[in-house]
Amino acid sequence: MKRPISTLAQGQRIAADSELLPPAVTPKGAKGKVLNAALQLFAQAGYGATSVRDICKAAKVQTTTLYSHFPSKEHVLAEIIGLGYAEHYKRIKDALAASADEPLARLAAVVRAHVISHCEYPMLAVVANTESHFLSPELAESVVVTLQQSETVLAEILLQCQEAGVFDVPDIYLALRAIGGMGMRVAFWYEPGCGMTPQHVADTYAEFALRLVGAGKPSPSLC
Repeated sequence: MKRPISTLAQGQRIAADSELLPPAVTPKGAKGKVLNAALQLFAQAGYGATSVRDICKAAKVQTTTLYSHFPSKEHVLAEIIGLGYAEHYKRIKDALAASADEPLARLAAVVRAHVISHCEYPMLAVVANTESHFLSPELAESVVVTLQQSETVLAEILLQCQEAGVFDVPDIYLALRAIGGMGMRVAFWYEPGCGMTPQHVADTYAEFALRLVGAGKPSPSLC
Protein backbone atom coordinates (compact mmCIF):
# COMPACT_ATOMS: atom_id res chain seq x y z
CA MET A 1 0.00 0.00 0.00
CA LYS A 2 1.48 3.32 -1.06
CA ARG A 3 1.50 5.88 1.71
CA PRO A 4 2.00 9.64 1.49
CA ILE A 5 5.43 10.87 2.52
CA SER A 6 5.23 13.55 5.18
CA THR A 7 6.95 16.74 4.05
CA LEU A 8 7.62 19.81 6.16
CA ALA A 9 7.47 23.33 4.81
CA GLN A 10 10.64 25.38 4.94
CA GLY A 11 11.37 26.29 8.55
CA GLN A 12 8.72 23.90 9.90
CA ARG A 13 10.03 21.69 12.72
CA ILE A 14 7.06 19.42 13.28
CA ALA A 15 4.20 18.11 11.15
CA ALA A 16 1.47 18.25 13.80
CA ASP A 17 -0.23 21.56 14.55
CA SER A 18 -2.48 20.46 17.42
CA GLU A 19 -2.51 17.71 20.08
CA LEU A 20 -1.29 19.82 22.98
CA LEU A 21 -1.20 18.74 26.64
CA PRO A 22 -3.22 15.67 27.69
CA PRO A 23 -6.51 16.96 29.14
CA ALA A 24 -6.05 14.94 32.34
CA VAL A 25 -2.87 16.85 33.28
CA THR A 26 -3.78 20.30 31.92
CA PRO A 27 -4.39 22.85 34.68
CA LYS A 28 -7.67 24.73 34.49
CA GLY A 29 -7.98 28.40 33.66
CA ALA A 30 -5.24 30.79 32.68
CA LYS A 31 -2.41 28.48 33.75
CA GLY A 32 -3.54 25.80 31.34
CA LYS A 33 -3.89 28.37 28.54
CA VAL A 34 -0.34 29.59 29.16
CA LEU A 35 1.08 26.06 29.14
CA ASN A 36 -0.71 25.04 25.94
CA ALA A 37 0.22 28.27 24.15
CA ALA A 38 3.83 27.93 25.23
CA LEU A 39 3.92 24.27 24.23
CA GLN A 40 2.75 25.04 20.71
CA LEU A 41 5.24 27.88 20.30
CA PHE A 42 8.15 25.92 21.79
CA ALA A 43 7.36 22.95 19.50
CA GLN A 44 7.00 25.01 16.33
CA ALA A 45 9.58 27.76 16.81
CA GLY A 46 11.78 26.56 19.67
CA TYR A 47 12.19 27.84 23.22
CA GLY A 48 14.93 30.30 22.32
CA ALA A 49 12.86 31.96 19.60
CA THR A 50 9.78 32.38 21.82
CA SER A 51 9.32 35.33 24.15
CA VAL A 52 7.04 35.78 27.14
CA ARG A 53 5.13 38.32 25.06
CA ASP A 54 4.63 35.69 22.33
CA ILE A 55 3.21 33.24 24.88
CA CYS A 56 0.86 35.78 26.40
CA LYS A 57 -0.40 36.88 22.99
CA ALA A 58 -1.09 33.28 21.96
CA ALA A 59 -2.74 32.48 25.30
CA LYS A 60 -4.70 35.76 25.28
CA VAL A 61 -3.59 36.67 28.79
CA GLN A 62 -1.70 39.58 30.32
CA THR A 63 1.99 39.28 31.15
CA THR A 64 1.13 39.75 34.82
CA THR A 65 -1.13 36.69 34.58
CA LEU A 66 1.73 34.52 33.34
CA TYR A 67 4.03 35.74 36.08
CA SER A 68 1.37 35.07 38.71
CA HIS A 69 1.71 31.36 37.85
CA PHE A 70 5.36 31.11 36.76
CA PRO A 71 8.44 33.03 37.95
CA SER A 72 9.95 32.92 34.45
CA LYS A 73 9.68 31.51 30.94
CA GLU A 74 12.12 28.80 32.00
CA HIS A 75 9.69 27.65 34.69
CA VAL A 76 6.98 27.34 32.02
CA LEU A 77 9.30 25.08 30.02
CA ALA A 78 10.19 23.04 33.11
CA GLU A 79 6.54 22.37 33.90
CA ILE A 80 5.79 21.33 30.31
CA ILE A 81 8.74 18.95 30.22
CA GLY A 82 7.85 17.57 33.64
CA LEU A 83 4.29 16.86 32.48
CA GLY A 84 5.62 15.21 29.33
CA TYR A 85 8.03 12.91 31.15
CA ALA A 86 5.41 12.01 33.76
CA GLU A 87 2.78 11.16 31.13
CA HIS A 88 5.30 9.05 29.20
CA TYR A 89 6.35 7.12 32.30
CA LYS A 90 2.73 6.51 33.34
CA ARG A 91 1.90 5.07 29.93
CA ILE A 92 4.89 2.76 30.05
CA LYS A 93 4.02 1.50 33.53
CA ASP A 94 0.36 0.99 32.57
CA ALA A 95 1.40 -0.94 29.46
CA LEU A 96 3.70 -3.17 31.48
CA ALA A 97 0.97 -3.88 34.02
CA ALA A 98 -1.35 -5.02 31.20
CA SER A 99 1.25 -7.10 29.32
CA ALA A 100 2.13 -10.75 29.65
CA ASP A 101 4.90 -11.52 32.14
CA GLU A 102 7.40 -12.56 29.48
CA PRO A 103 10.46 -10.56 28.36
CA LEU A 104 9.59 -10.11 24.68
CA ALA A 105 5.96 -9.29 25.46
CA ARG A 106 7.16 -6.67 27.96
CA LEU A 107 9.56 -5.18 25.41
CA ALA A 108 6.82 -4.96 22.76
CA ALA A 109 4.43 -3.37 25.27
CA VAL A 110 6.93 -0.70 26.29
CA VAL A 111 7.79 0.16 22.68
CA ARG A 112 4.09 0.47 21.78
CA ALA A 113 3.42 2.77 24.73
CA HIS A 114 6.52 4.81 23.88
CA VAL A 115 5.49 5.27 20.25
CA ILE A 116 1.78 5.89 20.88
CA SER A 117 2.61 8.68 23.33
CA HIS A 118 4.75 10.33 20.64
CA CYS A 119 1.94 9.95 18.06
CA GLU A 120 -0.86 11.24 20.27
CA TYR A 121 1.04 14.16 21.82
CA PRO A 122 3.81 14.99 19.34
CA MET A 123 4.28 18.60 20.42
CA LEU A 124 4.78 17.55 24.02
CA ALA A 125 7.25 14.87 22.95
CA VAL A 126 9.23 17.25 20.72
CA VAL A 127 9.57 19.88 23.43
CA ALA A 128 10.48 17.35 26.13
CA ASN A 129 13.08 15.72 23.89
CA THR A 130 14.69 18.80 22.31
CA GLU A 131 14.33 21.78 24.64
CA SER A 132 15.41 20.41 28.03
CA HIS A 133 18.97 21.71 27.52
CA PHE A 134 17.62 25.22 28.16
CA LEU A 135 16.83 24.31 31.77
CA SER A 136 19.18 25.29 34.55
CA PRO A 137 20.68 22.38 36.54
CA GLU A 138 18.27 23.10 39.39
CA LEU A 139 15.14 22.92 37.23
CA ALA A 140 16.46 20.05 35.11
CA GLU A 141 17.11 17.92 38.19
CA SER A 142 13.43 17.91 39.12
CA VAL A 143 12.29 16.55 35.74
CA VAL A 144 15.16 14.33 34.60
CA VAL A 145 14.48 11.83 37.37
CA THR A 146 11.24 10.79 35.65
CA LEU A 147 12.99 10.43 32.29
CA GLN A 148 15.60 8.21 33.90
CA GLN A 149 12.85 6.04 35.37
CA SER A 150 11.44 5.42 31.88
CA GLU A 151 14.89 4.57 30.53
CA THR A 152 15.54 2.24 33.45
CA VAL A 153 12.35 0.30 32.69
CA LEU A 154 13.47 -0.33 29.10
CA ALA A 155 17.05 -1.13 30.13
CA GLU A 156 15.86 -3.72 32.66
CA ILE A 157 13.64 -5.39 30.06
CA LEU A 158 16.51 -5.57 27.58
CA LEU A 159 18.69 -7.16 30.25
CA GLN A 160 15.94 -9.65 31.08
CA CYS A 161 15.64 -10.58 27.42
CA GLN A 162 19.39 -11.08 27.14
CA GLU A 163 19.57 -13.13 30.34
CA ALA A 164 16.66 -15.28 29.13
CA GLY A 165 18.60 -15.98 25.94
CA VAL A 166 15.85 -14.71 23.64
CA PHE A 167 18.28 -12.38 21.91
CA ASP A 168 21.87 -11.29 22.00
CA VAL A 169 23.01 -7.75 21.22
CA PRO A 170 26.59 -6.49 21.38
CA ASP A 171 25.73 -3.49 23.54
CA ILE A 172 22.59 -3.10 25.70
CA TYR A 173 23.11 0.65 26.10
CA LEU A 174 23.22 1.19 22.33
CA ALA A 175 20.15 -1.03 21.86
CA LEU A 176 18.35 1.15 24.41
CA ARG A 177 19.35 4.31 22.54
CA ALA A 178 18.40 2.89 19.15
CA ILE A 179 14.94 1.74 20.27
CA GLY A 180 14.23 4.90 22.24
CA GLY A 181 15.52 7.16 19.48
CA MET A 182 13.46 5.70 16.66
CA GLY A 183 10.31 6.23 18.75
CA MET A 184 11.25 9.83 19.51
CA ARG A 185 11.52 10.71 15.82
CA VAL A 186 7.87 9.75 15.31
CA ALA A 187 6.81 12.99 17.01
CA PHE A 188 8.39 15.09 14.25
CA TRP A 189 6.58 13.54 11.29
CA TYR A 190 3.38 12.02 12.68
CA GLU A 191 0.10 13.89 12.36
CA PRO A 192 -3.49 12.59 12.20
CA GLY A 193 -3.77 13.12 8.44
CA CYS A 194 -0.73 11.01 7.56
CA GLY A 195 -2.87 7.96 6.76
CA MET A 196 -1.79 5.79 9.69
CA THR A 197 -3.28 5.31 13.14
CA PRO A 198 -1.11 5.58 16.26
CA GLN A 199 -1.82 1.90 16.98
CA HIS A 200 -0.57 0.81 13.55
CA VAL A 201 2.61 2.87 13.91
CA ALA A 202 3.16 1.50 17.43
CA ASP A 203 2.63 -2.13 16.38
CA THR A 204 5.03 -1.72 13.47
CA TYR A 205 7.69 -0.09 15.61
CA ALA A 206 7.33 -2.87 18.18
CA GLU A 207 8.13 -5.33 15.38
CA PHE A 208 11.09 -3.17 14.32
CA ALA A 209 12.40 -3.20 17.91
CA LEU A 210 12.14 -6.97 18.19
CA ARG A 211 13.93 -7.42 14.89
CA LEU A 212 16.60 -4.94 15.99
CA VAL A 213 17.45 -7.15 18.96
CA GLY A 214 17.35 -10.29 16.83
CA ALA A 215 14.04 -11.62 18.12
CA GLY A 216 12.30 -11.61 14.74
CA LYS A 217 8.64 -10.91 14.08
CA PRO A 218 6.48 -11.02 17.24
CA SER A 219 4.19 -13.99 17.65
CA PRO A 220 0.39 -13.40 17.90
CA SER A 221 0.65 -13.77 21.68
CA LEU A 222 2.78 -10.61 21.81
CA CYS A 223 0.38 -8.51 19.75
